[in-house]
Amino acid sequence: MNNTPELPIEHQNVPSNHQGLHDFLYSAADEHAVTTVQPQLNVASNVVLPLGEWQALAENARVAGVYAVMDSANRTQYVGYSRNVLTALKGHLAEHGSDVCAGVRVQIFKFPKREEMESLRDTWIAELDEVPPGNTGAGGVWATTVGEIAKAAMSDVEKAAYEEKKLKLRRAMADNELSRELDAAALSNEQKSERFIAAMTDDNWSAVIQEQTAETI
Repeated sequence: MNNTPELPIEHQNVPSNHQGLHDFLYSAADEHAVTTVQPQLNVASNVVLPLGEWQALAENARVAGVYAVMDSANRTQYVGYSRNVLTALKGHLAEHGSDVCAGVRVQIFKFPKREEMESLRDTWIAELDEVPPGNTGAGGVWATTVGEIAKAAMSDVEKAAYEEKKLKLRRAMADNELSRELDAAALSNEQKSERFIAAMTDDNWSAVIQEQTAETI
């Protein structure tokens, strides 16, 4: 009898030349998990909680869902959706402050699907007397992707880790542009000076022009 546990379906039959990209995309065990709803988060979606209170309740949970952000006067400022609502709210708070991001209501999706979350977001917006300023652009720039939201809330250490992970992804995808960037970064100032002097001596500027073009593309 074979006691070896069967691999999850997403890890089966991965072509060897795609293994690097696959390992990166599935490196975090919770990145593709369904939402685990904590009992304390079972709050009706029409109930507005102080943003800090909801964040405290969700601190140890990865929650996907649709959410509406209210200001201190209980006016809806933005309606969005995310596979990690806590991270989204932290980013909005960092961008706009506690007066604009004072309260929140959330509809949790245990099995999040983009189309369903977008539909509910649009329904919530349609139920309001006017489109929230954050959804029109009138209320300043609201991050519209998880990446932008997360970066807004990151510490310097977290940003460094994020950039490192992004670099790994580009390497896994065999990004040709990345190779050019790394080659340019490896070229020392001394080497650049030598090329410049050689160009002046030989009246051949092709290498210098090519280098400067690569840096600006």
